[in-house]
Amino acid sequence: MDKDIRHLDNIAKLMDSQFRIPGTPVRVGLDSILGLVPVVGDTGTLLVTLYLTSYARKYKVPKRIIAEMYRNAAIDWAIGLVPLAGDIFDVGWKANLRNVALLKAHIKSKA
Repeated sequence: MDKDIRHLDNIAKLMDSQFRIPGTPVRVGLDSILGLVPVVGDTGTLLVTLYLTSYARKYKVPKRIIAEMYRNAAIDWAIGLVPLAGDIFDVGWKANLRNVALLKAHIKSKA
């Protein structure tokens, strides 16, 4: 389980907060960067987000939490499709980090 969580944390960090914008405290990841490529970038990053949420089934996360994870992914994808405004939104939304936090909270509550 710990190996899975480290793996998911690493992916979420890479996707949402791996890089700091120089001269600012703002962190971005591949999700924000790839989102600059219209439609293809946001759809590609959605696949990574769905991969992360697939672990929810492995850990028997309740359907309501899985629904919240899918909602986070859908919001990230849909708003990300809007040129420029979607890219700015992406910097703050960080769906992958949100979803991994939901999964970790569920696992912790069962420990």
